[in-house]
Amino acid sequence: MAQFKELVFSGVQPTGNLHLGNYLGAIKRFVTMQETHDCIYCVVDMHAITVWQDPKELKRQIREVTAAFIAAGIDPKKHIVFNQSQVAQHAELAWVFNCVARMGWANRMTQFKEKAGKDRENASVGLFAYPMLMASDILVYRATHVPVGEDQKQHLELTRDIAQKFNNDFAESIAENGYGDAFFPITEPLIHGPATRVMSLRDGSKKMSKSDPSDYSRINLTDDADTIATKVRKAKTDPEPLPSEIEGLKTRPEAENLVAIYAALTNTTPEDVLRDHGGSQFSGFKAALVDVSVTKLAPIADEMRRLMADPSHIDAVLADGSDRARVLAAQTMDAVKDIVGFVRSR
Repeated sequence: MAQFKELVFSGVQPTGNLHLGNYLGAIKRFVTMQETHDCIYCVVDMHAITVWQDPKELKRQIREVTAAFIAAGIDPKKHIVFNQSQVAQHAELAWVFNCVARMGWANRMTQFKEKAGKDRENASVGLFAYPMLMASDILVYRATHVPVGEDQKQHLELTRDIAQKFNNDFAESIAENGYGDAFFPITEPLIHGPATRVMSLRDGSKKMSKSDPSDYSRINLTDDADTIATKVRKAKTDPEPLPSEIEGLKTRPEAENLVAIYAALTNTTPEDVLRDHGGSQFSGFKAALVDVSVTKLAPIADEMRRLMADPSHIDAVLADGSDRARVLAAQTMDAVKDIVGFVRSR
């Protein structure tokens, strides 16, 4: 079997206020993984335009996600940080994958059904083809691992199917071009941690979302210390004290959510949190959660504001990252053209 160098790829869409769910579900994990892996982190702005975006706002949001990466601790010199639209090979490989993937596979993607709603005929073709572009994002760097949230797991499974089908369809050409028995890796998802799916502070049955009309449903990464504290104190709870065992959280979604957030922010487990706080009333537990949240998140917000005040610096980081990403992506795309049978200049 072909051996692939371990490489992590993941991305965040620039489609509005980043919040605690984005941080715990993605960005915090990105920071941890850079200690043990070579990493490529992308602001996936081409995905953002599958639904209409205001151009001025999109520029600002691309820079805001980049600022969040850096403020949270991602090192853009040791690893690659860039925005997707600056590396044309993402779109180029996506077309090849559009021709490898099957309509039946794409039709099974539940996110398209959810986002398109009942008016599927008015959804963009890009929204339907989103998973093929996501596969391209990952495989144009032949990434072996992708940290993803539960909501993207199905798309990563499709990425694996596309890689397998490409390797099978072009097996003879892959071997003839010197790539052994497989050109693309079968990328592994990395889904772990106590808060891979952070829920609303107002309703523990709903995912934390920037689209929720209540700003008190989420902690934005740009919130200052006072705002963070207020939102935690106002978070919905129930009248019972915290249980001492995990089993006691199963029918208490708001309690389960706050315990998971505390665990994720402190790099512990829900079991550890309940060992320390089981039996406490929520007033006491929320006070502890306020301290942890402000300590961890307020410095990120401060640094994001500092970085956003100097957009030329952010643009320079993205330009450097894009140059480095483009070298890797071009190598993959040249090989794909040879494998598929395209004639190219050398």
